[in-house]
Amino acid sequence: MCELLGMSANTPTDLCFSFTGLTRRGGDTGPHSDGWGVAFYEGKGVRTFHESSASASSEIATVVQSHPIKSETAICHIRQANVGKNCLANTHPFSRELWGRYWVFAHNGQLNNFTAPEGFYEAVGDTDSEAIFCDLMNHLRTSLSRTAEPQQISALLSEKAKEYAQQGVFNCLLSNGEWLFTFCSTKLASITRRAPFGPAQLTDADVTVDFEAETTPNDVVSIIATEPLTSDESWDIYQRGEWRLWQNGEVHYSGTVELPAS
Repeated sequence: MCELLGMSANTPTDLCFSFTGLTRRGGDTGPHSDGWGVAFYEGKGVRTFHESSASASSEIATVVQSHPIKSETAICHIRQANVGKNCLANTHPFSRELWGRYWVFAHNGQLNNFTAPEGFYEAVGDTDSEAIFCDLMNHLRTSLSRTAEPQQISALLSEKAKEYAQQGVFNCLLSNGEWLFTFCSTKLASITRRAPFGPAQLTDADVTVDFEAETTPNDVVSIIATEPLTSDESWDIYQRGEWRLWQNGEVHYSGTVELPAS
């Protein structure tokens, strides 16, 4: 399996603290050593970094940890390969253009024998994750238009997520830079930090940060991860089948779809 990390904030915020915790799980405190990637939105542009090696020993990941890249929406992924070979083409997050925006997607789980129908979007690598992403993008392209409201998009995304989760494990993050859609098939957690801010300690590294010194009273920053990244904060655990659409650090739409008993 893999692990996910997403951020939604109401002001450009760096991900250094959470990203540091996640990368330790990529070959150090965790087994996810088959590649890593991160995407930071900057307006309508996306700044991405990918490697097909372990994040815990990556010099590029170390640069990202120490360089405060500011973004309101970010998506990260560390990979433990189960479908598809270990190579750069199979490294999440994946990106495609639709309606003049870059859409970025990362997946945790596995859908055995998933085959996407032919469509405008095609996979470059050989993972089930990228095939699912292309299938999802094809449905968005044919079913909605560029004027679709976030609520309409959420309805389609949650319905497709239900279909995928009925075929296997499907935890995902998806964004077009305006919002961040999250879906839990088996495991996902979130935390929203707002004033009054306090300190936090990473679970996977001896790193503590005092958010009060790094923020303003108006800041709202939400972190979504496969597993909680800190040991001294109270994280909100998603229910199976739960989805949330985040914007500016807050949940704007949410719901739960019914999934088969695990």
